[in-house]
Amino acid sequence: MAITKERKQELLAQYTDLLQRSQGVILTDYHGLNVAQITQLRNQVRAANGAYYVTKNTLIKLAMQEVGLSAPDEWFDGPTAIGFCLDQVPPVAKIINDFGKETEMLSIKGALLGDRFIAEDRVKALANLPPAKVLKAQVLGALMGPMSGLVGVLNGVLADLVSVLDARKDQLGEPEAA
Repeated sequence: MAITKERKQELLAQYTDLLQRSQGVILTDYHGLNVAQITQLRNQVRAANGAYYVTKNTLIKLAMQEVGLSAPDEWFDGPTAIGFCLDQVPPVAKIINDFGKETEMLSIKGALLGDRFIAEDRVKALANLPPAKVLKAQVLGALMGPMSGLVGVLNGVLADLVSVLDARKDQLGEPEAA
């Protein structure tokens, strides 16, 4: 069934708004998924602060042009659905990648992060990143490691100095007692 001109305008406005608000977009080929599976994926992406829409290729291309983005034409071959990352990209990428592994029907075509193209393999690498809290903890641990080592060295030097001074005090204290 053909889409009316008014509906196309609504979809174009919706896609443009989503593109402007997104930190990144992940283009997928959803060929073979049924409505229940797509709904399940949408719910999972929504829980990660994202949105997942089956898009009309010509309308999404127009929306991308309106916001100053473009993607390789081969990304728009066949049925296309897009994961919009409204907050952070890795959680949405992980959900889409894991869902593709589970169903063996969903495949990632690529992604746009800002105005940069990201190939499928890089999207999968992005999906395998640990959560932001874990990354922050790892960076903090890497920064704190040398600092705690420095504190340990300084503490050891001070402890040695106190031991030497204590020994000297004991040495000087013995003749007075005699």
